[in-house]
Amino acid sequence: MAEPERTCILTRDAAPRDALIRLALAPDGTVHPDVRAKAPGRGAWIGVNRAALETAIAKGKLKGALGRAFKGEATTIPTDLPTSIAGALERAMLDRLGLEARSGIVLTGSDRISDAARSGKLHLLLHAADAGIDGNRKLDQAWRVGSDREGEDLRGLVIPLPRTILSLALGRENVVHVGLTDPHAAARVREALTRWLHFIGPDPDPEPCETASQGASASRTSGTERAGKTLIDEEHE
Repeated sequence: MAEPERTCILTRDAAPRDALIRLALAPDGTVHPDVRAKAPGRGAWIGVNRAALETAIAKGKLKGALGRAFKGEATTIPTDLPTSIAGALERAMLDRLGLEARSGIVLTGSDRISDAARSGKLHLLLHAADAGIDGNRKLDQAWRVGSDREGEDLRGLVIPLPRTILSLALGRENVVHVGLTDPHAAARVREALTRWLHFIGPDPDPEPCETASQGASASRTSGTERAGKTLIDEEHE
């Protein structure tokens, strides 16, 4: 069955619903993010990144697009809407990661992740923004060895969150690296992660699934700016 599609009210481009962000209209006319697409009432969809959204707000384009989407109903766009969307997408990603962790398929600790990687059981590898470069390289290499892809660019993704946030999300101490050993769980986390990275930009991946590029964090970790790495799952390349 084909995945349901929606149309971005700003670009008029159609995309799968899960790749877009729903904006919901509250009874008082306030527009708020509904990233899980579960809020009742009328909604509109956007597929642009944060920079493009901020430009659309400043130029009045979002106001006009919402007016058409909501049939002329009065709307109020909060000044912090882009920040709220970024925060909601970050929470959704961390919630998904925490949910998978409760199923026992999320590994932390360099030794455990390295063992899984070298045995070919690793399907997703994440590094905290404040992880050491040497530690990242060792785990990336272990993943390449276990995947029979030595000499290739297979490596984990340095996400724009410090270890303190990852530790809170997983309920564990000092989470610097995260590995997932189930392909389906890895795909679910990757989807939530890509949606967030797509929005915070600055260079969104037009087809989030296989590869994601990250920019600087625009949320709680705005002080941590690190160049994005590549997120690759060996079963999806």
